Amino acid sequence: MLTKKQKDLLLFIHDRVQETGVSPSFDEMKDALELKSKSGIHRLITALEERGFIRRLAHRARALEILKLPEGIHGKHSKSSLQADATGAALNNNVVSIADAQLKPSGNAQPDASSFTVPVMGRIAAGVPISAIQDHNNDLVVSPHMLGAGNHYALEVHGDSMIDEGILDGDTVLIKETSSARNGDIVVAFIVEEEEATLKKIYKSGNTIELVAANPAYEPRQFTSDKVQVQGQLVGLVRKYH
Repeated sequence: MLTKKQKDLLLFIHDRVQETGVSPSFDEMKDALELKSKSGIHRLITALEERGFIRRLAHRARALEILKLPEGIHGKHSKSSLQADATGAALNNNVVSIADAQLKPSGNAQPDASSFTVPVMGRIAAGVPISAIQDHNNDLVVSPHMLGAGNHYALEVHGDSMIDEGILDGDTVLIKETSSARNGDIVVAFIVEEEEATLKKIYKSGNTIELVAANPAYEPRQFTSDKVQVQGQLVGLVRKYH
């Protein structure tokens, strides 16, 4: 799921490339979205890149490649063929296969005492605003050893920004609800100004919070502490094998 600004920028870039063969400048993007500074465009492009919608082409000025568009949207021009790169990564010891966890429609009978039900609340970039998700269609039934004390929820991962931690596009992460974290924890971080959440490593130093991807293609992002809210900590992962 994209925010309105992210979708508007993606479609603007797509339509301009289709019309001229060249992606627009940052100033043109800023004017088109009526933003006050180019820093907002940089944040939007980073978010689109993390979600696998665009790719920056190295060593070329104004070079952005559209990999895909949101489902059901084709922009002004639908002639282009958009295909995302496949990403692979080594498996991690804390991955549980779908055989040990089951998806059940919300509202079904409760599982037996040897398992727990966790609500699947939506997707996250590795982002949708967690607080904006009002309903869920599935429950994830998991073994109790995967969860500790407290409340938990699950999110589907979209993107490749955490691949070096063994978290792949399409995985489902188990999150413990918490508003605190230690340096190096993988957390659901809500970025206040952008009204979106992302799965990243967190590091705090004084009044500064740094969100770090587990993929060298993405640069760390720094914010003042009032601009980031921790909404949960990663405690487990479920992977479905096709």
